[in-house]
Amino acid sequence: MNAAIRPSTRRPQSRLRRLIAPLVAPQVFDFWASRLHPTWSWERSLARIVGRSEASADAVTLLLAPNRHWRGARAGQHLMVGARIDGVLVQRSYSLSHAPRGDGRIAITVKAIEGGKLSRHLHGEAKVGDVLELGAAFGDMVLPERVDGAWLFLAAGSGITPLMAMTRELAAQGMPAPLTVLYWARRREELCFVDELREIAARHPNFRVRFLLTRQEPRDDDEDAGRIDPALLARHVGDLSARQVYACGPGGFVVQARESGAAQARAFAAEAFTPPPRTLEESGTVEVLLARSGRTVELPRGESLLTALESQGLKLPSGCRMGLCNTCSCGKTSGTTRHLHTGDVQAEPVSSLRLCVNSATSHLVLDL
Repeated sequence: MNAAIRPSTRRPQSRLRRLIAPLVAPQVFDFWASRLHPTWSWERSLARIVGRSEASADAVTLLLAPNRHWRGARAGQHLMVGARIDGVLVQRSYSLSHAPRGDGRIAITVKAIEGGKLSRHLHGEAKVGDVLELGAAFGDMVLPERVDGAWLFLAAGSGITPLMAMTRELAAQGMPAPLTVLYWARRREELCFVDELREIAARHPNFRVRFLLTRQEPRDDDEDAGRIDPALLARHVGDLSARQVYACGPGGFVVQARESGAAQARAFAAEAFTPPPRTLEESGTVEVLLARSGRTVELPRGESLLTALESQGLKLPSGCRMGLCNTCSCGKTSGTTRHLHTGDVQAEPVSSLRLCVNSATSHLVLDL
């Protein structure tokens, strides 16, 4: 249960819902309830922005107060965030940048991305008092119940946000296990949470942080220059065989992190917030039958089904567009597909398919 919601507040609302359910549609209830309070809703998870602060030269942290429908999350997880922009709901996935708080509030840190409609809106236009839509939390790269052994977090760019949430959680527990954070950015002004990370390092002798710059020379004792490779990891971490490693960042960074340390580490887990390079290019087209609409389209091989279907004019639900949130999943009743990141072929006739990270390699029948 959300720590900000007491049982005494749940019971009267549940009785009210039971009384009025036969009399009013949820959409009608939401319309009138929002006139009384912006986050009152029949069943939608909504959150009001209650604070915002600059996190770096191009990122902002938004503090959100969710309504009673928000089911909570664990440090390291992501959630879908939606805002109405020019009357259209735009949704994308963001990592929580703070561990769960006792007051029920949550935080996301948003970097303004070139061409990113929602990120630009949240960074430059969203203000305290605005209401956002929230999806359920997802993601498996979280801390175990008992944290032991030595840990290494590898972060690049916005990949710091889920790892920062876990770092804050460990700091709140007194840093029960040794942890090193290596955090890459192009320039110093693009780094987030620098003062807080340094403060955590000052309080906890078994926590170390190093800031790695790829387009500036190091200036401070906890800075270095260079991209991720085995030599850099050896210089800052030493032996990886005792380390549990979490890596998060752009797809290319995650690939390099895996190649540089996964084989040597005690355990390795990673999440990419942009797709890694495709492992296989294919040419030609295939015929795809959209079973529910009865429409047949020709789609190119080697391109994500989501992108290819959107180019045919279909408006499909989507979120992270990197295979994590499951928003774009649909049923496949026949045909063969290839995972764009791993190259794995899936020929099972009846299965669930994530459109954003799979391409067609044969004629398909999709439940669309």
